[in-house]
Amino acid sequence: MTAVVLMLLAAALLAWPGGLGAARLRAMNAPGKPHRVMRWGWLAVAVPVGALAVGPGQALAPALAAGTARELWARSRARNEAAARLSAVLAGVDAMVAELSVGAHPAAACGTAGRDADDPHVRAVFAEMAGRAELGGDVAAGLRAHAAESAAWTRIAAAWETGTRHGIGMGELLASVREDLRSRERYLGRAHSALAGARATAQVLAALPVLGVLMGQLIDADPVGTLLGTGAGGVLLVVGTCLTCAGLLWSRAIADGAAGAPSGSRSSGDGS
Repeated sequence: MTAVVLMLLAAALLAWPGGLGAARLRAMNAPGKPHRVMRWGWLAVAVPVGALAVGPGQALAPALAAGTARELWARSRARNEAAARLSAVLAGVDAMVAELSVGAHPAAACGTAGRDADDPHVRAVFAEMAGRAELGGDVAAGLRAHAAESAAWTRIAAAWETGTRHGIGMGELLASVREDLRSRERYLGRAHSALAGARATAQVLAALPVLGVLMGQLIDADPVGTLLGTGAGGVLLVVGTCLTCAGLLWSRAIADGAAGAPSGSRSSGDGS
């Protein structure tokens, strides 16, 4: 009962208006981190309520499992979004190279790339490039403002700055950037395909403890009753869930690091 009271007090302090917890929640919900509160803030409510219903350990374990599943899903979504954005930027650069090769002005080439882009964000960045180029602004500085979203913008910014500073043909520089981005896209595709087996193995290993509990239940050993109905079982349930979740997150971090993919807690870059 004491543990339940402490968890309820912690949740109340976290949500207290104007308190330190509220300030931290606002910082977590800053424009650069739009999903952090929605991803983890629900634990402050779910765990105390579940603790009142079934017990502290029995409430904490499924909350940890659900949070881990949500984190893994967010990382997979970030990886897919990064790959799609990289493809969209590559298509835009390809369109710019085609326009510049027939003598179009760089501003017009940027405008064409923006109109043809499928990704709304990529379309907006190319439109911003077109506006800056047409008005004589610093296109490279504008692109570097989007560097956290995709490292491809940094490459384009470097090429644009080099061409502007040294008078080199923009089409040649962007053609080099295009080949670089294509190589990056092929590498990411091969890396993710090669690591698919490792990710599947980690998921199978994480499911083995659950399978063991089910097998014990089938032979009337009643592990479910022990885990859900006793204090020691609740402790074992939390420890086992923590180890399983840590293994899943660790294996995913290793695989994403090898593939150069972004983590779910960061912005969706292309992982370069």
